[in-house]
Amino acid sequence: MDNTIGNIDAAGHVTGRSIYVDDIPVMEGMLFVKVFDSPIAHGRIISIDFSAAEQMEGIVKIFSYKDIPGQNQIGGIIPDEPLLADHEVHYRGQPVLLIVAENEDTAEEAFKEIKIEIEPLPIITDPRDAFAQGKLLSPSRKFVMGDVKTAFSNCKYIFEGQTESGGQEQLYLETQGAYAYPNEHDSVKIFSSTQGPTQVQRTVARVLGVGMNKVEVDVPRLGGGFGGKEDQASSWGAMAAMVAWILKRPAKCIPHRMEDMRMTGKRNPYSSDFKIGLDGDLKIIAYEATFYQNGGAAADLSPAILERTLFHATNSYHIPHVTVTAHSCKTNLPPNTAFRGFGGPQGMFVMEAAIDHAAKSLKVDPDIIQRKNMMDNGDELPYGQIIKECQAKNCWDEATDIYNVESVKKEVEWFNTQNQFYKKGWSLMPVCFGISFTNTMMNQARALVHVYSDGTVGVSTGAVEMGQGVNSKMLQVVATCFGISPQKIKLETTNTTRVANTSPSAASSTADLNGKALLDACNQIKERLFSFIKTELTDNEDEIIEIKDEVVYINDEASIFNWKNLIQQAFMKRINLSAKGHYATPIINFDKTIEKGHPFAYHVYGTALTIVTVDCLRGTYEIDAVKVVHDFGSSMNRSVDLGQCEGGIVQGIGWMTMEEIIYNEEGKLLSNALSTYKIPDIYSVPKTLDVKFLNTDGNDMAIFKSKAVGEPPLMYGIGAYFAIRNAVLAFNPAADIAYAAPITPEKVLMALYNPVGG
Repeated sequence: MDNTIGNIDAAGHVTGRSIYVDDIPVMEGMLFVKVFDSPIAHGRIISIDFSAAEQMEGIVKIFSYKDIPGQNQIGGIIPDEPLLADHEVHYRGQPVLLIVAENEDTAEEAFKEIKIEIEPLPIITDPRDAFAQGKLLSPSRKFVMGDVKTAFSNCKYIFEGQTESGGQEQLYLETQGAYAYPNEHDSVKIFSSTQGPTQVQRTVARVLGVGMNKVEVDVPRLGGGFGGKEDQASSWGAMAAMVAWILKRPAKCIPHRMEDMRMTGKRNPYSSDFKIGLDGDLKIIAYEATFYQNGGAAADLSPAILERTLFHATNSYHIPHVTVTAHSCKTNLPPNTAFRGFGGPQGMFVMEAAIDHAAKSLKVDPDIIQRKNMMDNGDELPYGQIIKECQAKNCWDEATDIYNVESVKKEVEWFNTQNQFYKKGWSLMPVCFGISFTNTMMNQARALVHVYSDGTVGVSTGAVEMGQGVNSKMLQVVATCFGISPQKIKLETTNTTRVANTSPSAASSTADLNGKALLDACNQIKERLFSFIKTELTDNEDEIIEIKDEVVYINDEASIFNWKNLIQQAFMKRINLSAKGHYATPIINFDKTIEKGHPFAYHVYGTALTIVTVDCLRGTYEIDAVKVVHDFGSSMNRSVDLGQCEGGIVQGIGWMTMEEIIYNEEGKLLSNALSTYKIPDIYSVPKTLDVKFLNTDGNDMAIFKSKAVGEPPLMYGIGAYFAIRNAVLAFNPAADIAYAAPITPEKVLMALYNPVGG
């Protein structure tokens, strides 16, 4: 396999030639759609008067829920979310009306002429308050292994605590949006910025009251998604499609940045309780945690996110007695949604906080407890899956060895004794992350391959390119299977007419699922070609045939066929040069009635060493280094995988240190722009970011044994939180620091001098 292929989209990105939704040439008569959204977080709609607005020059129509031809429902997992508010509003930013105009400025001017009267109702923003009032989005879930109650009675040490982890804005470079136009036979085509083309298709069909075959969704690529366009792209697609379908004119609905931030959901914030019990040898005997997930005003993907929190609640550790419980709480915030890691990071943060709390109380370094309890082959996870091909200890031991952690500890200690107002901190963060959709049904994919008579190849899959490099990997699958140059292959847009019933590009499973389906399609064509070769050149079925560098070899000897004339001859003989591939991940299963099963195809492992320096006068900090040993399997594209790992680490650091989502008690988003919401820039990334590839054979369930890399690296960012916390304690050992992330410079400054120390 050619591992030197980089990201094939890079040149288009840097030259501005890559095509996104807003770059697609539009048809004559295009309409602009703007959303009039709720100004309060919870209330009963008394009246809406938009008659004056509708009479304005340039306004074509104003849509309310009464104009929806099908169902006023966009909920995916649970049908609990209207496209347009009907009698009540449940969060600030909830769509109420669609303003359709000849141009965008006119649509925005019309907002001033709309009069809405809303009777305020009680507002809940805290998940614990919601739980106390019985406000849940879905039934609570619990994973149990062993007997926690008895185990705690036999523990030498027991510690309890509480954690808070904040939300996170996906902040994709390209905002949400869709462009739609009516087609023949009462159908509609939508160009959508979505990770889930089929989900948009399904939602639009429901809203229009038509079959899915009347709705075509096409995705050229995304300018970022990070989970935020897995489910929430559906509403924007439905808005544009409904306008186009009813008015029989093309329509575009793309919000501005502040509109996007106000109206869309973020990573779910969690408030959690933990209880951890250890024996005299510091083995963790029992662990108990309760997660209060802030789901927002509708379910969206929160129930599935909650489930993955439970799956990853014990991270990389083997604990014989575990009870973890999770509640998805309904609040008056925008429905929260997927974000890279999908609930896993929230669960891991609680586990690491519990270990850190125990270690601080026992006056030992956390890494002693971490390494002593690391999982191994044959261990059972709380949800019943038995660990195989475990690389947790290998990653940990290699990281501590090659990065000389014992020396780092001494250097940090020496630095802190020599400096009064600068303090260093370090941490080790292990990761164990399961790869598959936890909803077993979603682990399937299809691909369509056409080999044209001139030997060039067209490829369609369900994979959506959103900057993660999946196009490059799909190209490699075809080039490797056919033994041809990548220049002969064209990747088509992701389209629901060419490839139907797609799972979203999410769960770190996109390359595996679509790559395996693509491999199936290519192999079907290759088998037909090889049968043709045997018919033409030999009667021996045992001949070994290969295509290498576009030359056909029989028993390692070059034949008369090269790729081009092979295809031409096969076409002349009327051999089918197209194929539809299908892949469904084998083995995996999960029974929710008993909360046990084998939900993941495999796990990805790794360990990160993080070193930071805190300015103890200002409360600011720098990430000196993040050094990682990561389990990539047998990486099929090292440059793409390395980029994904580095990007995930920085995004995780951002979540843990600076990206603070703030709503006031009235449910108003205060961190609503890039002036008030801080993300990592070039000055806040680690000065040293070193990623080592663990030497391993990989896993057969991964495409070409190249393990998924999208989400697992984000969890390394959790280590930055604990490294900063340790640096603060080096300055002020009496500091009272809650386990609350992000640990912003403001929080650091308060902790440094509260109570007064140093």
